[in-house]
Amino acid sequence: MAGVYISYPFCNQKCSFCNFASDVSSAETIAAYHGALLTQIRAHVWPWQPETLYFGGGTPSLMPVEKLRELMAAIPTLRLREITMEAAPGTLTHESVSAWSECGINRVSLGVQSFVNAELRQTGRRHNAQTVASDVKLLREAGIDNFNIDLIAGLPDQTRESWNESLDWVERLASPHVSVYIFEVDEDSRLGKEMLLGGVRYGAGAMPSDDLIAELYASAVTRLSGMGIARYEISNFALDGFQSRHNLKYWQLEPYVGFGLDAHSHVNGRRFSSSDVMTEYLANPLFRATDNATIAAEEHFFVGLRLDAGIEPTPEEWLRFAAPIDKWASAGLLIRESNRLRLSPGGVLVSNEIFADFLSLELGHA
Repeated sequence: MAGVYISYPFCNQKCSFCNFASDVSSAETIAAYHGALLTQIRAHVWPWQPETLYFGGGTPSLMPVEKLRELMAAIPTLRLREITMEAAPGTLTHESVSAWSECGINRVSLGVQSFVNAELRQTGRRHNAQTVASDVKLLREAGIDNFNIDLIAGLPDQTRESWNESLDWVERLASPHVSVYIFEVDEDSRLGKEMLLGGVRYGAGAMPSDDLIAELYASAVTRLSGMGIARYEISNFALDGFQSRHNLKYWQLEPYVGFGLDAHSHVNGRRFSSSDVMTEYLANPLFRATDNATIAAEEHFFVGLRLDAGIEPTPEEWLRFAAPIDKWASAGLLIRESNRLRLSPGGVLVSNEIFADFLSLELGHA
């Protein structure tokens, strides 16, 4: 079944490490964006009834409830089973969460990043651990028990002790889903530019080593497993039955359509996206840049191997990719079990290098 993604690229503040197509904007821009978004959605011809809907950002939890209802009215909802709202801690209220529940939203992803004040200050976030605890209480009171907590391993000033403090809070709040991202510095973010200049603002002089970051990630895998929260994708962990239906579509190469600034789609084997420049999107929300048809084998390995269950290569793929499969399996970083292939625990930590090997080989065949 297919999914829908809606981009709401507005925030109360820009995080120091962020390079997404999101920012603080004027009320006029936000109003114009909402109009363009409705135009794009209403013009879409729906070949299928979507199963999942995901509001991402930016900070879509800032969206006025009446605007949310307008968007929901423009989307086929007959078969929707999962509707996710990304939310910044501290932006939730009793009124907004109640309205989300009334609109059918049954999953919320909280962009926590850390429960430690020193780490949060370095990134520009305004919440603290008690803010998150209050938000979780609001969600549960509204009947939204399916929620995710985002954590980042490798933030400035992060230590083994502070990382364990964040994991303690995850256990205390009994989150059914946790995302653990390894911190990657984008050179176009404020933090990235400061690091390139050799400065210290935004915590540029307090970055953990790569070895420590890998250790933090590995400790999260162990701690979360002990809570019954199993890894099902490189960065995602869940209690049984709480895996993100929408995000699984990305990794299982199922179709989805995206609306809004820099929103991407995958339909009928093709990938395309809306403009990532606000003025361009507002001028013509119906225009989409169309990429070439995707390379099926490249997608299968590059995306599918992210899943803990791995993939089942076709007979042709076993032959075509025999060299990188043998290379990484011999190194203990890929595991072959009968007709399936998956990353080993060590392979997860160098997954980008492994994926690049398959990608370069496939491009060589193109």
